[in-house]
Amino acid sequence: MDEKNNGGGNNNKKPKNRQSLFMFLMMCSIVMLAWTYFGDAKKDSSSKEITYTEFLEMVEDDTIASVEIEGTQLNITPKKQPSDRYEVSYYTYKLESNDRVVERLEKAGIKKINGVTPDTTVSIIVELISIILPLVIIWIAMGFLMKRMGGGVMGVGKSKAKVYIQKETGILFKDVAGQDEAKESLQEMVDFLHNPEKYTAIGAKLPKGALLVGPPGTGKTLLAKAVAGEAKVPFFSLSGSDFVEMFVGVGASRVRDLFEEAKKNAPCIIFIDEIDAIGKRRDTHFGGNDEREQTLNQLLAEMDGFESNKACLVIGATNRPEVLDQALLRPGRFDRRVIVDKPDLKGRVDVLKVHAKNVLLDDTVDLEAIGLATSGAVGSDLANMINEAAILAVKHGRKAVSQKDLFEAVEVVLVGKEKKDRVMKPEERRIVSYHEVGHALVNALQKDAEPVQKITIVPRTMGALGYVLQVPEEEKYLNTKKEIEAMIVGYLGGRAAEEIVFDTVTTGAANDIQQATRITRAMITQYGMSDKFGMMGLESQESLYLDNGTRLNCSEQMAAEVDKEIMRILKESYEEAKRLLNENRDALDKIAEYLIEKETITGKEFMRIFREVKGLPDPNAPAPAVEESAAEPISEEAAAETTTE
Repeated sequence: MDEKNNGGGNNNKKPKNRQSLFMFLMMCSIVMLAWTYFGDAKKDSSSKEITYTEFLEMVEDDTIASVEIEGTQLNITPKKQPSDRYEVSYYTYKLESNDRVVERLEKAGIKKINGVTPDTTVSIIVELISIILPLVIIWIAMGFLMKRMGGGVMGVGKSKAKVYIQKETGILFKDVAGQDEAKESLQEMVDFLHNPEKYTAIGAKLPKGALLVGPPGTGKTLLAKAVAGEAKVPFFSLSGSDFVEMFVGVGASRVRDLFEEAKKNAPCIIFIDEIDAIGKRRDTHFGGNDEREQTLNQLLAEMDGFESNKACLVIGATNRPEVLDQALLRPGRFDRRVIVDKPDLKGRVDVLKVHAKNVLLDDTVDLEAIGLATSGAVGSDLANMINEAAILAVKHGRKAVSQKDLFEAVEVVLVGKEKKDRVMKPEERRIVSYHEVGHALVNALQKDAEPVQKITIVPRTMGALGYVLQVPEEEKYLNTKKEIEAMIVGYLGGRAAEEIVFDTVTTGAANDIQQATRITRAMITQYGMSDKFGMMGLESQESLYLDNGTRLNCSEQMAAEVDKEIMRILKESYEEAKRLLNENRDALDKIAEYLIEKETITGKEFMRIFREVKGLPDPNAPAPAVEESAAEPISEEAAAETTTE
């Protein structure tokens, strides 16, 4: 590993040296061309050719200051110049012998300068060099540029795949957590490569391809590296964008070269990350002769032409399966679609354990609680949270990571770091405090809402002036209609508190309104939870694994009715939020005042104040001890009677 790292360090210097050489050659070519061009331009601009007769007339008129003789050429400098800024001269070619010209000049009293007679052969060689050398330099520079783009002028179509063998990636299946089903599917393929006779004995064939599908950050590339570590066969890794170039036909040529190399090294695995860069659905509206479609056609042909006895497996990864061409998805090319989805509670806890195995944790750490608080997080988010917690522990001077560090890291990843330098006005702090307590109190007053974990009015770097952290008591995969309605009312609780207390509203509820509108629209158009529209699918999801975008499947008139229904539900939910807060105004004021003083309170503190104001008993308080009365002696008759019964 150290040798490879050292080699990698030396290789990092080579591109810089090559780039410097490339720039030097380009500068030389530019200077040579400029010298050739401007040399001729200077000659043409400052010196004017005249006839020999005109020269003789100038000699007779005594208008010549000096004459320089260079072989057959006479360079003439006149006495009068049109300006002091530049000098004008003339040149002509003599038609008389050198002695006759010298005699004329001496007779007229003109200064004669004997120049160096140029060698014709040398002059021709210099001219040729001035023309050929810049062209050679440009050719070398272009060859270097083409090599950087894809293997030189003759090798521009060579594959850019990186080859890993055995455990060079350093990652195995045990290093991937939270994706048990995906690992099982890929483990079967790896086992087929190791022990093909076990499967071929009953007629099984190796799947030609597997497509890893899932949101960003769930571990698709990590799984592919684990396959490389487990397979112990040549592993070709490259991205879909490596096939795309500015030259027509280069992508198809690289596909051919990749599969030829794979066949030579069979059994092997080919991994194409972000395969949607070349595998997009072919468009028939504007023809199909562009570079990307040629590359896709070549990929389809190569995957279809794979011989079963070659034992070459193609693994693709994408988070946009809906845009892939159907010919690429069919069995025979990608036989398996492996879903790499967001991990559930158990998966998140396993991921946290994998990333925390090299981190010092103290006794307060409860990864189950962190897993509950990070519902919807992917593997990369969880890894980032563990790393942020370790950094925070060092920042606070601790030798090990505590549960407080982990929860703070969760907040840093979700809403950003605290902006302690931002000082809000007292009136704004009061508005933010009532806004956040409004959210928390409305949620606490609804039995179908999630419990509150934390309330803060400390501004965050992602734009939040405060927020309420809610943590579910258990992992949930479904939401009932009542839970969604409670969620909408909770989102509108902050705006309702502003209106009740301050008799005005602010811009702080912008994100709450967006979230409430989004959930309400989904409840009507996707979940069939509207009394007006019933079980009618009015929207379909697009880009399921990216932004969860939707597209309406109804007329404009129906869309207008949907908007009216959304408006009605939001209005009713807002009125419900105001009703709950008006009925509990005393608790709202008390908790808001406490939050202004403390800036951050926990869910337990919030519920304690609420119970104190409402006079409710604390369910977590220990039960009062029951005083035992003095035991009276039991008579023998009573004891006998009890025994008989």
